[in-house]
Amino acid sequence: MTGKTISEKILSRKSGQDARAGDLVVCAVDCALGTDGSVPMALDYFAQMGGERLHDPARIVFALDHYVPPSSAKTAGLHQRMRAFAALHGVALHDVGEGIGHQLIVETGRALPGDLVVGADSHAVTYGALNSFATGIGSSDLAAIMITGQIWLRVPQSIRITLTGRLTAGVYAKDIALALAETLGADGAAYQALEFAGPGLQHLELEDRLVLSNLAVEMGAKNGIFPADAQTRAYLAGRTAQAFEAVDPDPDAAYSREIVLDLDALTPRIALPHLVDRVVPLQEAAQIPVQMVYLGTCTGGRLRDFHQARDVLKAGGGVAPGVQLVVTPASREVQDAMEADGTLADFVALGAEIVPPGCGSCCGTCGVIPGDGVNVVSTANRNFKGRMGNASASIFLASPASCAAAAVRGAITDPREITP
Repeated sequence: MTGKTISEKILSRKSGQDARAGDLVVCAVDCALGTDGSVPMALDYFAQMGGERLHDPARIVFALDHYVPPSSAKTAGLHQRMRAFAALHGVALHDVGEGIGHQLIVETGRALPGDLVVGADSHAVTYGALNSFATGIGSSDLAAIMITGQIWLRVPQSIRITLTGRLTAGVYAKDIALALAETLGADGAAYQALEFAGPGLQHLELEDRLVLSNLAVEMGAKNGIFPADAQTRAYLAGRTAQAFEAVDPDPDAAYSREIVLDLDALTPRIALPHLVDRVVPLQEAAQIPVQMVYLGTCTGGRLRDFHQARDVLKAGGGVAPGVQLVVTPASREVQDAMEADGTLADFVALGAEIVPPGCGSCCGTCGVIPGDGVNVVSTANRNFKGRMGNASASIFLASPASCAAAAVRGAITDPREITP
């Protein structure tokens, strides 16, 4: 019998079984996230299931991030309900303005190598960058976990993503993710794990890996997972005192396929409206007019992302007339770091609008909504029609640097033209 992938090993450990791809297993959950977009329904299910107390409150986390700030009495009421439940049951709750739940799970050291971490939001896959088996679940799953501490899963097959070489100037992690979406399509990895490997990993910082894991679900993947290394441990140092056991694949692990991507040869990419996998080299979309640029989300709202965008904006002289640049830090920690090193002031001086940490405009539930006919270039992970709250707007997806280049020129532009 062949060896095991990272996902097979983690699910074997969490189920206490010899788990192989295709097996159905019941696993102990290390941490489960719920947001204001999913918890209210989970609380309904919790009551219907006869829930009275939580199996382990320390393993449950709530985040108010989708409706920040709440724009109606209804959404404010959802927040009140979550606060009351969290206080009653001893659940950790990240309140309005603390940031996006996915970013907070990472920052607070709640997703550790070898863990099984889930979230009632599809982009919970983000934590796979830390060597966790991380996946999105539904509200009913969250309710069941709150009561039992367990979840049932089908063990996924794995696709090995081998990265070679090193990114060149003007090319970033988002370009890798979009290139993979271009190769796999929106369902090319359906219910499979993307397991990242290869010598190119040593050149990707933890923030880069978070982008790749985050976008895995846009290819249909169950999860996107990295091996743990010195960068993983360095990021977690000071964020957790909890011991962990990293998981590597066996040398003879079986994969459904392998994709090799040469980072040296990669060029900037952009996803055209209204599909994430409608990806082309950015230069093929050059000169398309842009009226709004959005920097933020659980994909592109970290300090490193804002530094990349700021550098392009500075080199290009700021935001072009007629362009609205909206900046939403992924968390208060990110916002504080931006304020401390001058990045926040730079953005204001260069013509940006600053929005409180949270999901912001990404899902169209709050924040700045684009007008009819507006072309938006965004660091987000989805560009479906109506995604940002207006079905008459068109959303393009690109790296922070490419987004900033569009803000400078008022049209889709290769960032290498501004910062060669």
